Amino acid sequence: MAIPLGRNCDTIDGKHDGPTTVLRISTIRRDVSLRDAPLIGVSSGNRPGTMAAVKRVVILGRGGSGKSTLAARLGAITGLPVIELDKHFWRPGLEATSPDQWAAVQGELVRAEAWIMDGDLGPYDVPDVRLQHADTVILLDFSFWRCAWRAIRRSRERADFWLWVWAWRRRSRPLLLSAIATHAGDAKLHVIRNPHALRRFIAQVTTGKTAGQP
Repeated sequence: MAIPLGRNCDTIDGKHDGPTTVLRISTIRRDVSLRDAPLIGVSSGNRPGTMAAVKRVVILGRGGSGKSTLAARLGAITGLPVIELDKHFWRPGLEATSPDQWAAVQGELVRAEAWIMDGDLGPYDVPDVRLQHADTVILLDFSFWRCAWRAIRRSRERADFWLWVWAWRRRSRPLLLSAIATHAGDAKLHVIRNPHALRRFIAQVTTGKTAGQP
């Protein structure tokens, strides 16, 4: 299945240190898949890795990929407030919020001037609302086995969680990339494929933040 790429898409692989390339949504073709995207570095604005101009960040990814950990780290670096979407979505007894109500809740959350929203609710999610307000989107595209190992160590999960995690790359990722292309066309998209690339991304963000300070 072809996967549409969002505007300003960086596909980051820890094994590659080549030049930065930016893919524009106006130039992509429907037959371009994520596998065809160049393995490129990080670029946000004029200074590589800086997030000085970033105010609204959406973090997505398979369960167990480390979204909350990344959000906390970026929040500490940038000073942006972190919103854990799980705390707003799940009701007592792990009852899911209905799509209409979830869209309304997000509508209130995005009214804040700045935020980092971490969370991917899989088949229950309505990501369009927060994507429309994001200036930066980070997609953690880690392998199933790495995410499964982290999830097992973290907590005991339900069967529907494991079905979502197993099928995420085949079912959820194409839908997310399509939603990003449709609703966050002006946002910068970082697709991060492994922990080494993530560490490099954080290092570059930290360096950019430090260099951008007066």
